[in-house]
Amino acid sequence: MIEIENVSFRHGKTPVLRDISLRIERGGLTALIGPNGAGKSTLFALMARLLPLQSGYIRFDGMDVGNAPSRDLARKLAILRQDTSTASRISVLDMVGFGRFPHHRGRPTPDDHAKVEVALETFELKAIADRFIDELSGGQRQRVLVAMAFAQDTDYLLLDEPLNNLDMHFARDLMRQLRSLSDDHGKTVVVVLHEINYAASHADRIIALKNGALAATASPQDFMTPETLSKIYDMEVAVRTIDGRKVALHHA
Repeated sequence: MIEIENVSFRHGKTPVLRDISLRIERGGLTALIGPNGAGKSTLFALMARLLPLQSGYIRFDGMDVGNAPSRDLARKLAILRQDTSTASRISVLDMVGFGRFPHHRGRPTPDDHAKVEVALETFELKAIADRFIDELSGGQRQRVLVAMAFAQDTDYLLLDEPLNNLDMHFARDLMRQLRSLSDDHGKTVVVVLHEINYAASHADRIIALKNGALAATASPQDFMTPETLSKIYDMEVAVRTIDGRKVALHHA
């Protein structure tokens, strides 16, 4: 379980998060959504210990993010940042292999190599394992980065806006793969998203922030109402049910 209790954060004198308290159960896919400036990426950074906590606490299965040894934390959660940069002349195989470093510390074992092979297979990367990162499309590079996080073999995966710069084809494929990580591999996935319809289609739970505060948390079925979406995004949003799924018609 992820426990977030009384977490607030300021940049200088500017409040970014205000008294956030949440519980996210193990298993499933949780989508963190909200308008620009809501505090989503800041909360992600605090959960991933990319920023220091200023108040409250965050725990993963009782492990306190604020004071856990880095090696122990890296074995509990894997992260994919929004601004991840990669060396251009590194192969797909080596990039995915970096996910095992918290375990082998530079001395990979047969088990480490096996975990990398599983990650390559899971994300359909074996055919391009020897290619360099700068030879790949944006969708392929993003898949490599998620595979690297998966190879870390942690209970929790945190991804900050992994759909950025992906077209419809690659965005849908990546969300399906994240769904599979939960369903088929037992991972607890928390993903920051901008597009509410991807959250509604693939998540078990949606958490919304607005102005640095918790605005709503519910299943997609309960979350996807005109009233909730209009309150969060300050605009009228029609919701329709298509093939049993609720869809927000916010584009026009």
